[in-house]
Amino acid sequence: MRTIPFFLLLLLLPAFGADPVLPAKQFAEIRVLDADTGRGVPLVELETVNGLPFVTDNAGRVAFNEPGLMGREVYFRIRSHGYEVKKDGFGLVGAKVTPRAGTVSEIKITRRNVAERLCRLTGEGLYRDSVLLGHTVPLNPGKVAGQDSVQAAVFKNKIYWLQRMDYPLGLFRMAGATTPVFDAKFDPAAGIPFDYFVDAKSGFARAMMPLPERPEGVVWIGALAVLPDEHGVEKLVEHYSRRKGLQGEFEQGIAVFNEEKAIFESAKQLPLEEKWRHPSGHPIPFEENGKKWLLFGSPTPNVRVPATLKDILDPEQYEAFTGAQIGAVGTPKWRWQKALPPMDSKAERDLVKAGKIKPEHTRFYPADASGAEDRILLHSGTVRWNEYRKRWVLLAGQHYGKTGHHRTGIQSAIRWNLHDVGRTRVGLRPPRFGVDLPYQLHAGSEVLAAFACHFRRRVRAA
Repeated sequence: MRTIPFFLLLLLLPAFGADPVLPAKQFAEIRVLDADTGRGVPLVELETVNGLPFVTDNAGRVAFNEPGLMGREVYFRIRSHGYEVKKDGFGLVGAKVTPRAGTVSEIKITRRNVAERLCRLTGEGLYRDSVLLGHTVPLNPGKVAGQDSVQAAVFKNKIYWLQRMDYPLGLFRMAGATTPVFDAKFDPAAGIPFDYFVDAKSGFARAMMPLPERPEGVVWIGALAVLPDEHGVEKLVEHYSRRKGLQGEFEQGIAVFNEEKAIFESAKQLPLEEKWRHPSGHPIPFEENGKKWLLFGSPTPNVRVPATLKDILDPEQYEAFTGAQIGAVGTPKWRWQKALPPMDSKAERDLVKAGKIKPEHTRFYPADASGAEDRILLHSGTVRWNEYRKRWVLLAGQHYGKTGHHRTGIQSAIRWNLHDVGRTRVGLRPPRFGVDLPYQLHAGSEVLAAFACHFRRRVRAA
């Protein structure tokens, strides 16, 4: 048996036992700031001339310690959709800094996008570089490394958040968290303090709809909403789908939150062939002529049901908004009814292609703000009331866009009147990142609204 010399063992000990992270004082801090607001800008890509990539964290920071590049002038190419740096005389977009351990170098970029990027909401590494630099940062309870498809509702003076876990570590039946109901002074740029429902032993986020008696498949939820029962007591409800995977279902139904157990339990199973008489998307509370409704649809609000627990559990109470019966002059007869399925963007596109209706008669197949001849086939999205504007605003993705990858993200802001389902007003084209990312919309100095958007983008590996 061969032995290791004592002096060599001493050299190897740091590799096996010591923390390999450098002390914070050995890093140079590079901070990328919004030139107008002074906020740190997350997800800005910096790349050296020899191809070393860096991405700013939620605070707009990069912790830099590259042998051979410390204490000397370094040029970084800069990429960040919706933001820009002035080009130099050769047309290059970037900035020069001299990174020195323990010092801060600032790079200011100008926002050209309507939406101001604030922060990632969930996942590991939100403040990775800030941690390396020794800054105090928000914690990440629940050991959550990635999530998607958020649903949120205010229930019992808290916001309940439910999301799918976005990686194969064993939790496939929805993670959940609560936060306070935020006031107008709350700044989401510092992140949202999620309080996750966790397993007491492992500290890992636990299943919110475990269905232990039916262990096969994954469980996805949607249409989180709060409704009164027959006694006027508010209940938190959702639509659920127990699935084989992306394709194929084992069951679908409606679940109600058990407050004592802090889990969702199935209250009504629905036939698998039922495609629209159930909650979907992000529900919209709406009142008309003194009657309260929940509107459903992703993105267009084209299904409704009376806003009670009894009615949401009864498929016979659902109504669809449709113009499927075409009039003599080729104009749709729009109405709420119970027999026909709802009209949506794809159905209207098909009717236009078949020559059965004119493009200007559509309500869910809107014109692009940059040109009425370019119609937008809507993908998923959401509608919310904007109190300042006194308008309903829709944000939606687009199928088969013509302007490349940027257009496949959240694409359009559309101004809606829910009484007659209105028309396109303005187009937005934010970037595509693999995180939940809140944007704050501006018109000049006027803040319009805040939205949490989901984008996907592959960042090149080092």
